[in-house]
Amino acid sequence: MTRLHTFRLLPDQDLYDEIQHFVEVRNIQAGVILSAVGSLTHAMLRLANRSTYTELRGPFEIVSMTGTVSIHGSHLHIAISDGEGKTLGGHLVSGCKIYTTAEIVIAELEEVVYRREPCARSGYAELVVTPR
Repeated sequence: MTRLHTFRLLPDQDLYDEIQHFVEVRNIQAGVILSAVGSLTHAMLRLANRSTYTELRGPFEIVSMTGTVSIHGSHLHIAISDGEGKTLGGHLVSGCKIYTTAEIVIAELEEVVYRREPCARSGYAELVVTPR
């Protein structure tokens, strides 16, 4: 069974932190981002194959966001565009501040649990899916 959750974030809230807070308060064991639109004044991303974060000053439009969420750890990617339409994307981390709004839709998958466990091949905590 799937349950849908829709919520809106307000100016100055942290995009990643608020999504994770929403997931924790509702005890979401496994979920996916279905839709995310809005804007940011400030972005913090981990770009491909980098161990450090890139800090950017906006404003930016959120043009895409995708990923998995769970109380056991979330993995989200975001694409943002500036006033000229230049688009940049990466791994979403804390530090992305909402400008006007962010409208988020999460599908909760009630029959499985998403966990993050160390993977010897990648060196990262990777997704492990188990039945609930």
